[in-house]
Amino acid sequence: MEGYVLHTYGSERYLRHAVASVSTLRRHDKHRPIALFADQSQIDILRANGLDSLFSVLEVLPEGHRSIVGFKHHLSLFKPFPKSLFVDSDIVWCRNPDPLWKKLQAYSFTATGLERADAWFGGPKGIGIVWDRLLDRRRRTMKRFGLTYLPRVQAGMIYAEDDLTTRLICEKAQDFLGRRKETHFRSRLDEGRSEESCEWSLAMAMSSLDLPIMHWFQGQDSPQMDFIAGYVDHDDAFERVRCLYYTDPFIHGLRGLPNEKFRRWLVELLSKLPGRGDYMWVTPFALHFGWMRHKEPFYDFSDRIWDDLLSDGKSIVSQARSLESRPELA
Repeated sequence: MEGYVLHTYGSERYLRHAVASVSTLRRHDKHRPIALFADQSQIDILRANGLDSLFSVLEVLPEGHRSIVGFKHHLSLFKPFPKSLFVDSDIVWCRNPDPLWKKLQAYSFTATGLERADAWFGGPKGIGIVWDRLLDRRRRTMKRFGLTYLPRVQAGMIYAEDDLTTRLICEKAQDFLGRRKETHFRSRLDEGRSEESCEWSLAMAMSSLDLPIMHWFQGQDSPQMDFIAGYVDHDDAFERVRCLYYTDPFIHGLRGLPNEKFRRWLVELLSKLPGRGDYMWVTPFALHFGWMRHKEPFYDFSDRIWDDLLSDGKSIVSQARSLESRPELA
């Protein structure tokens, strides 16, 4: 059986995000079950508002696992379906995911990302990156742990099928995180963030077990793409979504530059080089609101979805209840 797995904890706003994400998923996939691991207060809110039936599996997330690494370094404990797709709650689904599931059948375990991580992955975000590059600390980490490559993991979408492989990945990721001081990676807690990152340790774990990454960018078949203002054309309900996709990886990578004017100037300049300016408009399977400075449209959208569900009681509640009578669907 194939199914989706979400988790949430803390403020009600995060629960709203999960409900909004599920509402977009049910536009395109009305059959596969959805599991939610949440804290008890959030489960109570769902039940009080008649929204608990949105989920085929609704379980309490233990307090010790209410963090990024607490959950994603222990996926083997929260795998309710033989073929589980773990997805973040700040995701809008844009199209029928059936082709995505067919792609996932090739893997025992995978995560979206890139085959090669750049220097920014898990490294310092300021001037310290210069020293990392000059001293080649990335290579030093790889050599110390016997790795021949370091992928870039984007943990907003992780697929797990084989139970043993999933458990091994989790155990290795936990071990690598515990040995962070032996690596060049920085703790996100030192940057003022409230939670530690799980991605570089998962990347090291996948490299050590020689497991393939599912490439983040696949043109028209991209599993997920980031929401970045100016790069996404959409309506208010996110029923129609198109993302600007440059076929040159370097040009496409410039989308993350925070200064919009400088970014546009640089893209325009480099695009004058032969073949570097090719682009397309694509609809990914999922649109991920992972960048903090670009999350506001999703916050507004999730609030509207929540209010609509509570005010008129229509949309996807009845669809979710119909699944209970069709347990054979996967």
